[in-house]
Amino acid sequence: MNINLTLFGQMVTFAIFVWFCMKFIWPILLASLEERQKKIEDGLNYAEKASRDLANAEQEIDAKLDEAKVEASSIIDQANKRATQIIEDAKIKASEEGDRIKLAAKAEIDLETNRAKEKLRKSVADLAIKGAEKILEKSVDKKVNKSLLDKLAKEL
Repeated sequence: MNINLTLFGQMVTFAIFVWFCMKFIWPILLASLEERQKKIEDGLNYAEKASRDLANAEQEIDAKLDEAKVEASSIIDQANKRATQIIEDAKIKASEEGDRIKLAAKAEIDLETNRAKEKLRKSVADLAIKGAEKILEKSVDKKVNKSLLDKLAKEL
C-alpha cells in the first residue's frame, strides 16, 4: 500500500467529513448553543430584575410601615385628646349638676324653713291664746282678736 495515496484518501475523506459537518451539523449545534445562551442571559436578566423589584418592594414596604406607624400614632394621640376632652366635659357637667342639686336643696330647705316658721308662728299664737285664756280664766274670742294675733305672729 502506498502511504501517500492512503494519506491523500484520508485527507479527502476528512475534508468531506469537515465540509459535511460545517454544512449540516454545525449550524444546528450553533443554533442550540445560541438558544441556550439566550435562555441563560434571559434567566440572569430576570433574576436581576426580580432582585431589583424585591429591593423596591422592601423599600416600599418600609415606607408604608413608617407611614402606618405615623398614622397609628396620630390616631392614638387623637383618641387620647378625645378621652381627655370627654373627661373634662364630664367633670364640667358633674359640677353643673352638683351646683343645680345644691340650689334645689337650698330652695327646698328655704321652703321647709318657711313652713316650719309659719307652723311655729301658728303654734305660738295658739299657745299665747291658751296662755291668755288660762290667765284670764275665760275664753278669748279668736275672731275678735284675730288682727291682734296676726300682728303678734308677724312680730315673732
